[in-house]
Amino acid sequence: MMEQKQWSLEVAGRELIVETGKLAKQAGGAVTVRYGDTQILATAVMSKRKGFTMGYFPLMVDYEERYYAAGKIKGSRFIKREGRPSDEAVLTGRAVDRTIRPLFDMRMRNEVQVVISVQSIDGENDPDIISIIAASLALSISDVPWNGPVAATKVALIDGELVINPTREQSEETSLSLTLAGTEGKVNMIEADAKESLEEDVVRAFEAGHAEIAKIAKFISDIKAEVGKEKREPILLVGSEETENAIKESLIENGLEKALYGNKEEIESQTSEVKEKAKEQLLEKLAEEELSNFDDVLGLVFDEVCDGIVHKNILESDKRPDDRKPEEIRQITCDTGILPRPHGSGLFTRGETQALTVTTLGAPGDHQIIDTMEVDEKKHYIHHYNFPPFSVGEVRFMRGPGRREIGHGALAEKALMPVLPPTEKFPYTILLVSEILESNGSSSMAATCGSTLSLMHAGVPIIRPVSGIAMGMMSDASGNYKVLSDIQGAEDHYGDMDLKVAGTEKGITALQMDVKMEGIDVEMFKATLSQAKEGRAYILGKMLEEIAEPSKEMSPYAPRIITMSIDPEKIRTVIGPGGKMINEIIEKTGVNIDIEDDGSVFITAVEAKGGDEAQKIIFDLTREIEAGETFEGTVVRLMDFGAFVEVLPGKDGLVHISEMAHERVGKVEDVVKIGDKVNVKVKEIDSQGRINLSMKALIERKVVKKEA
Repeated sequence: MMEQKQWSLEVAGRELIVETGKLAKQAGGAVTVRYGDTQILATAVMSKRKGFTMGYFPLMVDYEERYYAAGKIKGSRFIKREGRPSDEAVLTGRAVDRTIRPLFDMRMRNEVQVVISVQSIDGENDPDIISIIAASLALSISDVPWNGPVAATKVALIDGELVINPTREQSEETSLSLTLAGTEGKVNMIEADAKESLEEDVVRAFEAGHAEIAKIAKFISDIKAEVGKEKREPILLVGSEETENAIKESLIENGLEKALYGNKEEIESQTSEVKEKAKEQLLEKLAEEELSNFDDVLGLVFDEVCDGIVHKNILESDKRPDDRKPEEIRQITCDTGILPRPHGSGLFTRGETQALTVTTLGAPGDHQIIDTMEVDEKKHYIHHYNFPPFSVGEVRFMRGPGRREIGHGALAEKALMPVLPPTEKFPYTILLVSEILESNGSSSMAATCGSTLSLMHAGVPIIRPVSGIAMGMMSDASGNYKVLSDIQGAEDHYGDMDLKVAGTEKGITALQMDVKMEGIDVEMFKATLSQAKEGRAYILGKMLEEIAEPSKEMSPYAPRIITMSIDPEKIRTVIGPGGKMINEIIEKTGVNIDIEDDGSVFITAVEAKGGDEAQKIIFDLTREIEAGETFEGTVVRLMDFGAFVEVLPGKDGLVHISEMAHERVGKVEDVVKIGDKVNVKVKEIDSQGRINLSMKALIERKVVKKEA
């Protein structure tokens, strides 16, 4: 059994504490990593058998939220066990997966599982960075063959200064938040959200973050050297050298290189035909022992040969699968308002990728409540991304969104966040849904562009329009590389990098990068951002040809929101006992009403008449009555000495019997009955707040002339 040991490293003025040999000792590798009072347990286990999924390396990364880590009990009254992971947990799990996956041998077929469990969270130090470090440590000291270590850090730009691993409070003030992970030499994963940051500021954060990564990766290497287990021999998907060489030769002879060029449909058809011809030629010649996994080996060798061809032709002659130049962007068309009833719609088509984004505007009360281990908040802007199978010409079950859908939706959502109007100016809840109707590369950036078109068509006063582009790279072992703009599916699949960049004409709003190589250095990053800036500007120009600014008028089917402010002490008056008053207003006028603790009232109405009526009722409920005002009121109660008249909802005044008429009144009932509508004038409001009314003040006194 591993001896219990502890190490520490100072990172951004706080201790990063690593401990092994105490918890989960039967796992292949297990560590706890503590930073502040946030602590992560990470384990790594490799199965002894071949995984059931044969087409790819079966790696599973599970990020487990535990509410006890924050001292919370799950909110539902009926279900207290943690269920499906939150979107935030899915995104953290994806970040870990994208960081560690490129450093495995893709021919491995043992199942590998990395489980990250949040044991304690302090609300200051985010667990996402610690999770990547913990996963790297668990793999590094385990018996799982892996080409790590990696490390991670977060860099924030606050008032022009770079801050490493900002606290949650500091993060609220940042204009740029860059999360990056990688090895001592390269960066292989990037996530960023920014408020229109300049490229040079992003590069500056990249350099500062990578210096921190190198320090932490060295720390992990030292721990691995001290306590790391001997790595096991993995089960690799391989054929004999003779068989693999025969497959390569057959693929080339049958025209694989030519088949890799054309549009998506042509490439798929041509390459499938080449693969089938190679299979037919080779099956008759193979020995019995080579037949059992021939299809898997054929698929693997096919991908490797395609990869080599695409790399060679781009690096040597700039030849891309669809014959574009490295910086060339596919044909773009944009349309808005293609759906008659939704509040806004935008269709963005780039080459063979097409995204339809639909905007729905709702009341402030339609917000989403986020209740997670880390935060409780209201979300007024939501983006959903759907990727149906027909978008790539496939047939499969349509279930709930997977990790990819959640990740792509979050990226598009993040890209638009900085340009949305503040809720004080535009109090609507905004829901964007991006339907991917065709896909051949970078559907998330198509969703981002479609979202801008849709928001502008809906009349949402965004600060500036946002466009997005996916950048790729082809590189070789000698350090040569070519940056590609607007990559399509084949260039993503066989390429080395996928860096998505979104932003306005002023700067970057979001970044996301994955690689299939060790990583990129700062010069590669600079070159990619520079070329992406030109591409974003070109795409934005095409979008603005369709719609140059947000529509002045909203859809007639969109609700209108009336905003008013009342004295917070009067909120209970509007709500009424058990919600009676507010429910009566809603039922009578057909509106939605949301009231904030500060007295802000939002009336959401589909029809203007109902909104105006509800506003008047609330105004009357909460305003102060002044002497001299006149009302048409309703008699609600009779007494011997007078009648009580409701002049405003919930506000009664007394008409004394002497104020009912100029002449003497014997009985109150002789003048009014309950339910009568009467005109009254406010005589005074006494020191106790009681309202004294007069009917006779509004009745002209008859003058009787005496006969001479």
